[in-house]
Amino acid sequence: MKKIIALLCTITCLLGLTACGGEETYTTYEQQKMDYAKSLSTESVIPFFQNFMDDSMADYFSENTAEEIAFVVGNQFSINVEGNAVVNGIISFNNAKEAVGNIVSIGEATAEIDDKTIIVTVPVAGELKNANVELIYSNDMFMYLESAALNEESTMGDMMVRAALNTIIGMGTVFAVLILISFIISLFGLIPKMQAKFAKKEETKEDNAGSIDNTIAQIVTKEESVEVSVSDDLELVAVIAAAIAASQGATSTDGFVVRSIRKRR
Repeated sequence: MKKIIALLCTITCLLGLTACGGEETYTTYEQQKMDYAKSLSTESVIPFFQNFMDDSMADYFSENTAEEIAFVVGNQFSINVEGNAVVNGIISFNNAKEAVGNIVSIGEATAEIDDKTIIVTVPVAGELKNANVELIYSNDMFMYLESAALNEESTMGDMMVRAALNTIIGMGTVFAVLILISFIISLFGLIPKMQAKFAKKEETKEDNAGSIDNTIAQIVTKEESVEVSVSDDLELVAVIAAAIAASQGATSTDGFVVRSIRKRR
């Protein structure tokens, strides 16, 4: 029992040391900048963007350049800004109005330093839903506003719906892939049939080629036999002509003319 208690005490001490070591330590100057960023956010920046949540005000700076926007906001509202940050912030606040509604109250801000930026998070209560305003400033003496966004808080119902949608999409994707794999596997049965068709076509081509070769060989044989028979007939004619010339006492067959040929038994 004592060993278990000692082990639990050791674990508790280690966890306490880990928690202490995880806390950020800031200098006095850094803390002053974070305090100023928090007060600037709640007193000036968020009220400034609230004015542009109406659709009629959303296009207020649509015809101005980034430099012009920064000049106007700096002079009229005493906020050092980057023009693009103002435009993007107006778009974010205006788009979130449908889900959050108008901002009713502003909560306590928290700030942290991340290298060259100061990140301020401010919880706000909307007419329809709570939300968080995230503002990013430059970590220097000027503290320019670099980014602004209004993000609605996800309720338990929203998270459940999102989880259900993710589950449905995931399962649907898996089933779709399985169906596709099954379809591809079912096509494997057609491969032997296709191979057999191709084999029959090749055999038919070979048979046709063989018959053509045989026909050509027969034609060549017939032509050779005709040539042989013609040559034999010419030889026979020459022999007969020579015999007739000898019987007539002629020395050549040049003057012979064949008038008719009769076959005799």
